[in-house]
Amino acid sequence: MAAHPPKTKILISANKRLQNLKEAFEKKYGEAPLFYAQAPGRVNLIGEHIDYCGYAVLPMAIEQSILAAVTVNDSKKIYLANTEPKYKDFTVSSEDIEIDKDNPQWYYYFLCGVKGIQEHLGKVPLSGMKCVVDGTIPASSGLSSSSALVCCAALLTMEVNHKSLNKVALAEISAKCERYIGTEGGGMDQSISFLAEEGTAKLIEFHPLRASDVRLPEGAVFVISNCCVEMNKAATSHFNIRVVECRIATKMLAKARGLEWGRLLKLSQVQTELEASLEEMLRLVAEVLHPEPYSRDEVCKALGITTEQLCTDLLSPNTQHVTQFKLYQRARHVYGEAARVLRFKSVCDEAPSAPNGVQRLGDLMKQSHSSCRDLYECSCPELDQLVEICLQSGAVGSRLTGAGWGGCAVSMVPTDKVESFLKSVRELYYTSDPRRAELEKHSLFVTKPGGGAAIFLEE
Repeated sequence: MAAHPPKTKILISANKRLQNLKEAFEKKYGEAPLFYAQAPGRVNLIGEHIDYCGYAVLPMAIEQSILAAVTVNDSKKIYLANTEPKYKDFTVSSEDIEIDKDNPQWYYYFLCGVKGIQEHLGKVPLSGMKCVVDGTIPASSGLSSSSALVCCAALLTMEVNHKSLNKVALAEISAKCERYIGTEGGGMDQSISFLAEEGTAKLIEFHPLRASDVRLPEGAVFVISNCCVEMNKAATSHFNIRVVECRIATKMLAKARGLEWGRLLKLSQVQTELEASLEEMLRLVAEVLHPEPYSRDEVCKALGITTEQLCTDLLSPNTQHVTQFKLYQRARHVYGEAARVLRFKSVCDEAPSAPNGVQRLGDLMKQSHSSCRDLYECSCPELDQLVEICLQSGAVGSRLTGAGWGGCAVSMVPTDKVESFLKSVRELYYTSDPRRAELEKHSLFVTKPGGGAAIFLEE
């Protein structure tokens, strides 16, 4: 697993997307690319909002990806362009990379990856480069377009500067450096982008980072459908508020059980310290936390800290305005979802002998969506409607995937019902709405486990 990302020679003219990108690069810069770097998006099958709490997740890479054509120069400048005209060109000195958290443009995500590698290498001078980026992952859709862009940039920066790191190291650096733009994620997106393998989903575990194959059962496929509501994690505080609520819940649970709560940051750490099961942690949540929202004063009083300490030590820059915290609901979701991930993998491990395996996986997906909707409150009316339509249309399970508040649902559909499922969802969700109908071509598709990030050289 700790191998390096593959570097493959490929006939560019045999791949339409690569050929188009090569032509775009030559038109832009008047020279041919030196190499290409690719990082896939992902769909998380189950395990939402728990990676940053320290718990395992179960994603797979998808064929949609970020692809970049690159050449090197001696100018100490980084020239960035995008095949999508709405994404503007950008030029920056490789010696002075600044990322504006308050303005999450596409090129700042790219520069997160560059800066992460630069810092890992000890802030050594980086070579200049010219890049044209092409993306087929819908933006703000919950399929990890931003993290794939960070991963692609990190990978090509290594290649440009004649350095080499294994997949695990690249995943860890990419997860850490996306925080330059203000997103406090847990590392799932970057891990699957580098560690994915064709034909298998992965159980991604953290501390230390590792990935295990999860063979999905035969007789069903996964279908992705976009609700066509966009949510940019870096442009809103929803995501980081949940991170903060989990952090505060960690402190409250730890203090209630006499642990050294000051050093604990993640809900998984409380379970580890108590040597408790997930079921016991759910009982502890019910015993210690109340369902009513906590005020700032109540949190400070319970932890014995000042408001200033709360703002400095527990709140992030874009959550300073938050005055109420739903600790009970967030902790219940995290511990319950962590248990569902383990049950999902267990059923997959039993296949094909598992009785009603596909149905059991579908039930876990439905439970996951209910928890995301009701306890974590990271869904939206359009996503809930789409999930209901998917279930009505023949899916055995359907749930939001990604951060939520918009983006995609993932549905498990029996193989013999795929065509009727696609027809029904198309009619009930997309064609009835002119805007959705326009987006439908790239919003509803069957997917299968794809491979991880790679470098391509022209034959």
